[in-house]
Amino acid sequence: MKKILLGFFSTAFALSAFAALEVGDMAPDFDARASLAGEEFDYSLSGALDDGPVVVYFYPSAYTRGCNIQAYQFAENMEAFNAAGATVIGVSLDSIERLNDFSADPEYCAGKLAVASDIDGSISESFDISVRQSREGMTDTRGIAVDHNLAERTTFIVTPDGRVAETIGGISPIENVEQSLEAVQRLQ
Repeated sequence: MKKILLGFFSTAFALSAFAALEVGDMAPDFDARASLAGEEFDYSLSGALDDGPVVVYFYPSAYTRGCNIQAYQFAENMEAFNAAGATVIGVSLDSIERLNDFSADPEYCAGKLAVASDIDGSISESFDISVRQSREGMTDTRGIAVDHNLAERTTFIVTPDGRVAETIGGISPIENVEQSLEAVQRLQ
């Protein structure tokens, strides 16, 4: 009985833990400083939607275990996302300097995946993403201090008309990428 109750509460927590934006909601437009292959640029969601659907994925922090896995999986599958007509932008509360390194790192974003800085958390807030403080003394996989808040791992598939087609959260980084790819392929 304990296992059943624990499973129920774990499932209930996972379901309630991720974003409040639902299918059909308008995705908040945003502009942010972003990086691709270590090069900074100005990113605009509305501008990206002019070219097709956008996968907007929020993640806790560059150079942390799950985020490294997810960035690598997105980078490895970027051709499939592009073939489905979609672009991908990662969003975290990391500084743009940290994201410049992450976006160029051949082990993770590999110069294929753009990542945007939400340093003040306003983008996360507009998407109703839960943000929590990092643990005191937390370091990344390189041993560098993580001195910013952490966004909840949640992905939104946004259609060219700006509506949320799917919200994906509460699953592993690999499943998140797989479900994101399946979602954009269904939009074709």
